[in-house]
Amino acid sequence: MKSKKNVLITGASSGMGRATAIFLAKQGFMVYAGSRTPSRLFDIESDSIYPLELDITNSKSIKQAIAQIDGVDVLINNAGYGLVSTVEEMDEEEMFNQFNVNVFGTLRLSKAVIPIMRRQESGVIINISSFLGKIGLPLLTMYNSSKYAVEGITDSLRYELRDFNIRVHSIMPGFFDTQFARSNLVTNLKTFDEKSPYAMMVSNLAPQIVEQINSGNDVKEVAKMVLDIINNEKYPARATVGDKASKFIPMRRELTDEDFERRVREYYNL
Repeated sequence: MKSKKNVLITGASSGMGRATAIFLAKQGFMVYAGSRTPSRLFDIESDSIYPLELDITNSKSIKQAIAQIDGVDVLINNAGYGLVSTVEEMDEEEMFNQFNVNVFGTLRLSKAVIPIMRRQESGVIINISSFLGKIGLPLLTMYNSSKYAVEGITDSLRYELRDFNIRVHSIMPGFFDTQFARSNLVTNLKTFDEKSPYAMMVSNLAPQIVEQINSGNDVKEVAKMVLDIINNEKYPARATVGDKASKFIPMRRELTDEDFERRVREYYNL
């Protein structure tokens, strides 16, 4: 009988994933830290953190990774990135790649882990979503829509897996001080060309978003929320964390679509 609960985290080499891996290991969990570049995790490798080569866009890679784990008690779908582009200027490859990682990657991992949890008759799946999974912003249409999809996955899986004692939750972070703006934002060259018809919007909005990410909350807040979800069987289906999420999500619930859009336009000077 294993002495520690096994946690599998995707996208664990930086940001929220890395912070969560370190934090959960200190709380007594056995953490399998998945990354396409596991070498970036060698500096934190220990008896409680096992760097695992894992490409969430590749079903074979997922199967090989999970074969190295003796049961998965907690799955944290954290890997993701954001495409910054207008709809007009993006191409189909960019559209597919965004959903392939943020949405289909979440589905692939869940699909692979659910049979294990079902046989165990227990498990927790935590999807790291975003407050942008509930509100839209220009230039982030694909990222927004991918996170809206993650919210839908969370809602539906809760029904499917309830009878098997498998809990499903989402965390909707606001802007956090991670490598996201420096490493996990992919920009469309046409959108960021000075000749783009959207150049004025880009020059106004993009620096604001980057600044808010780089000066955002501490990623340890997310790690602590993950632990709370694991330990509390009555935890809500979804929770917000971070200043921007705490500001915008309640506002979104209270206002009409038109009033909320007006507030966002004023806030970002759109």
